[in-house]
Amino acid sequence: MEKPTYDLSRLRSSSVEIREKGSEILREELLKAQKELKLRDEECERLSKVREQLEQELEELTASLFEEAHKMVREANMKQAASEKQLREAHGKIDMLQAEVSALKTLVITSTPSSPNRELHPQLQSPSKNALRKGHARNKSTGCAAVVPVAPPAQPINTEGKELPQVDTLLYSEFLGWKENPTLDKSSLFLSRIYQEDITPCLDFAKRELAEQVLAAVEDNTLSVEPVIQPALPVVKASAVERGGPRKCALSGLSRSCRHRIKLGDSGNYYFISPSCRARITAVCNFFTYIRYIQQGLVRQDTELIFWEIMRLRREMSVAKLGFYVIES
Repeated sequence: MEKPTYDLSRLRSSSVEIREKGSEILREELLKAQKELKLRDEECERLSKVREQLEQELEELTASLFEEAHKMVREANMKQAASEKQLREAHGKIDMLQAEVSALKTLVITSTPSSPNRELHPQLQSPSKNALRKGHARNKSTGCAAVVPVAPPAQPINTEGKELPQVDTLLYSEFLGWKENPTLDKSSLFLSRIYQEDITPCLDFAKRELAEQVLAAVEDNTLSVEPVIQPALPVVKASAVERGGPRKCALSGLSRSCRHRIKLGDSGNYYFISPSCRARITAVCNFFTYIRYIQQGLVRQDTELIFWEIMRLRREMSVAKLGFYVIES
């Protein structure tokens, strides 16, 4: 009877040992699993940080690329604007030089030994006319600074009984002030007076809105005048009534024979003008052309001759606004 009892106790002890070993193995597996989970958590955290860093770098790179692209676009636009400005200035200089060449050719062609051109030979003119016309002599003085009180230019001696110009000291002092720094700004005393007394009245037409556009185009040097080529069978369009026509002036609104038309800037619209309106526009254009030459340093004359040439151009505007003009054949 003792033998079965011994076997039972052994079985119990073996069972306890097995349980303990199983528990130990499970604890080891659990610790191993916990270590693996911790390593995976650390790896996930590291990868998450790497992802965040990459996203931040990508955002910074994208922002940098956009900023660089915008900078390149701005620089390209600035370069394009500068190039267009230089191109316009070059075209303006070319047109100016072509006009000078044409004028010189006209002077040379019209001068012959039997009938010399007095513009090319100023020594043939009377002293009073020499003071009123522009020459090609260079300014030999060292400067043109105004001295207070202003000394008016010397008056030509009247030996032929013809008209004798007399200097207005106020006009001459304003001219000297403008001549030190030539500008097209109408706020200067010199140009402000000319605008008020000559330019504005000369371009004061019945069609005020169009007259203002004409003045703006003259100031911007974008107005062109060309002769009208009469078609064999004239056709009058509805839009042509507003812009005048061969028989109606667009500026005065009167029925006149219009042999010329004007175009303002890059607009494709043409406006027919009468000979009187053309003379008034031409007189103002001649004045602006001359002061542009002065501003650009192309006029190499004595200060007095420049002053009298401007006075002559002012007289042309005054005469034109009164309705006097030369009829071209």
